[in-house]
Amino acid sequence: MNERSLKIVFFCLALILLAALLVISRDAGISGDEKVHYEHSENVYDYYATMGKDQDALSTPKTHLQYYGQAPDNLATFLIRWLGIEDIYGFRHLFSSFLGWLAIFMTAWFARWLKGYGAAILTLLLFAVSPRFLGHLQNNLKDIPFALAYIAGVFYILKLTYTKFKSQPTITISLLIASIAFSVGIRAGGILLVFYLLFAGFLYYLFEFLAKKKLIWPQVLRTFLLLLVISAAGYLIGLLLWPYALQNPVTNPWHSYQVMTRFPTTIQQIFDGEYIWSDFHPWYYLPKYMLITIPLVVFAGVLLFLVFSKKIVVPGHRLTYGFLIFTILFPPVFAILKNANLYGAWRHFIFIYPGLVLLAAIGFYELFRTYHKPVVRGLLAILFIFLSFHPLKFMASAHPYYYLYYNQLTGGLKGAYGKFETDYYYHTMRSGAEWLRQYLKEKGDKRPVTIGSNFPVEWYFSDMPNSRFQYFSYSRRNDLDWDYAIIGNSYVHPEHLRRGNFPPEGTIHEIKIEGVPVCAVVARKTKLSLEAARLFEAEAFPEAVEAYRKALKVYQKDEHLQYKLGKSLHLLGKHTEAQEAVNEALAIHPSYEPALKLAGELKLELGDTAGAKRDFESLIEANKKYFSAYVALARIFQEEDKLPEARELLKSCLRIFPRYQPAIRELAQTYRETNPDIARKYEELANSIHTLN
Repeated sequence: MNERSLKIVFFCLALILLAALLVISRDAGISGDEKVHYEHSENVYDYYATMGKDQDALSTPKTHLQYYGQAPDNLATFLIRWLGIEDIYGFRHLFSSFLGWLAIFMTAWFARWLKGYGAAILTLLLFAVSPRFLGHLQNNLKDIPFALAYIAGVFYILKLTYTKFKSQPTITISLLIASIAFSVGIRAGGILLVFYLLFAGFLYYLFEFLAKKKLIWPQVLRTFLLLLVISAAGYLIGLLLWPYALQNPVTNPWHSYQVMTRFPTTIQQIFDGEYIWSDFHPWYYLPKYMLITIPLVVFAGVLLFLVFSKKIVVPGHRLTYGFLIFTILFPPVFAILKNANLYGAWRHFIFIYPGLVLLAAIGFYELFRTYHKPVVRGLLAILFIFLSFHPLKFMASAHPYYYLYYNQLTGGLKGAYGKFETDYYYHTMRSGAEWLRQYLKEKGDKRPVTIGSNFPVEWYFSDMPNSRFQYFSYSRRNDLDWDYAIIGNSYVHPEHLRRGNFPPEGTIHEIKIEGVPVCAVVARKTKLSLEAARLFEAEAFPEAVEAYRKALKVYQKDEHLQYKLGKSLHLLGKHTEAQEAVNEALAIHPSYEPALKLAGELKLELGDTAGAKRDFESLIEANKKYFSAYVALARIFQEEDKLPEARELLKSCLRIFPRYQPAIRELAQTYRETNPDIARKYEELANSIHTLN
């Protein structure tokens, strides 16, 4: 097929893909961060609408969103307000899908520039079988637009470099400026494109000097002046929709970058079957997640790129491909070396995926170009289809929740269940909400209904005036008032998943993908637990004990209710009965932290020091940030005259949380007799923290 025919095929495929993605966007659920980003974008709109008088966008202590430019979110909200759009999230998903398609198209256009329309077509096909990217494309207005800005920026930087920084069409310069502006306007890390641009200039002239042993310095100065003008223009334009950055265009974006590299929000998540903190993951967290969730067909293409690298990376293109590979490898390597706070699999690094697909497409293109015989090419096409079948089959069965994909290395989603996070972005809550809406409609009950969830689902019921919403954490779900609940398995402890404790008792409908439950609709079986919680708060412990015991006849697998029963008995001085209740809680969930702590405290009171030590050690192993356990265990070490062990334990606690006052005071206690001066210094430090708080 000649290049003209390939061009027609390319544009037809691109348009078909665009239409498909826009249609698919109508089925997308609301993502985990979408509500807070939309609310912040409303504050941004109000900031500009009031000419800066409304300053809510400048102070976001809980969400930290003042440090995000979030330009796509802001643009979507501006359009929603100006056009009077009522289906807010539907429009956002449409907008996100369009930007995602632009990222795909830009990557394919990049491939066309490098190898022609054949490589561009392969790029489109590889994206079409990339479930994780297509899943986030539906509703992720942070990471997907950033991927667009990133690959576009790299493309136009290389176009500029390839022409030796000489005269360029205005459109190329303009699109490079736009790419830098869009990346900076999304998040402060977008400044990376500016460094890439300057680095590309440096590399070009380094290669020139090594080849010719001299440089024309006036040309070098003109080039870097051009690069600085492009960088400054992109940077300043990128701040236009970012109120916080506009307050001080020099220091505030830099401060935002520092916050992003040490992001203060940390969460617990499942990885390799363990429940770990996002700032305590192993170094291979990111590469392993990419290894088990990217389709094998893409890895095969990258491998082919390496196999054919001598034919692909010819002398005139060494800088081009070397720079492209650098832009793919540098961000994850930097994050690993910095031990960055990572969660949500590799979605924060989805911006490097287009470059990876580009290399894979070129690898396959070179394979097809090497073998000309129709029979051989036919066999290669069958191989390509075979490798693509697994992700295609998953998308067909899991529509529209493509981002839950795991490849054959884990045995698919079913093999990953209980070992890795599944619906960490809460997409499947939509299916649960739609099912519950229909269920309530068929029941015809007009009484007010309270819908609980571990994710804000109120938008799905916004047209039901008789409904209200109640948020709860999964473990404490039965402490709060609700009639029905929609519960995703996001950030549920792997013990529950592996033991079959999810979906919880009372489930009337399950959302299953590849045979595993990812979301459940639950009907309240009894509100005795709610009454028990009220009695506990009122310190009516005898009545609370009876209420908890009655509730546990209905909810036999609720470790939190068993723990609260044990706590109530403990407060009544019934230590033996309390221990029995706590043991029941730990039989349901062996790593349930409040129960482990209470178990240790009870054993101390009953004189079982060795047992208490085991419980506190298990508690620290289950949660490195359960700081009171360090203090309790240190006190046991002190009673055993193991002062060095006690001090080291407390210092390890303070390395995680340097301002934890109880650990500082306990550390002072360990020195009180042996070194009063050190003890006094620690006490002074503890008092100063108390004063600051």
